[in-house]
Amino acid sequence: MFKLPAELTISQVQACKNQLLELIDESDEIYLDDSDVVRIDTLGVQLLLASVHYIASKNKVLHWQSTSSVIIKSIEQLGLDDAILNKYFVTQI
Repeated sequence: MFKLPAELTISQVQACKNQLLELIDESDEIYLDDSDVVRIDTLGVQLLLASVHYIASKNKVLHWQSTSSVIIKSIEQLGLDDAILNKYFVTQI
């Protein structure tokens, strides 16, 4: 299970990316928990979008759990509903 940090912003993205890439390379199924996220910026959303596409390109399975309303609102505001929300979130807040 990979737990996203409370703030997924420019200052945390690189460290989060490195940890996430390591997990993706080591596992066939990736469990993502964003329940602690209270702040996300555009770079954080870009990391999530790039991650879901990378996971799909590696033919791995993504299980996204405890969806954060902050993430959902940011994704909707950026118009990425189809790319992320509608494809990867089973239940929306």
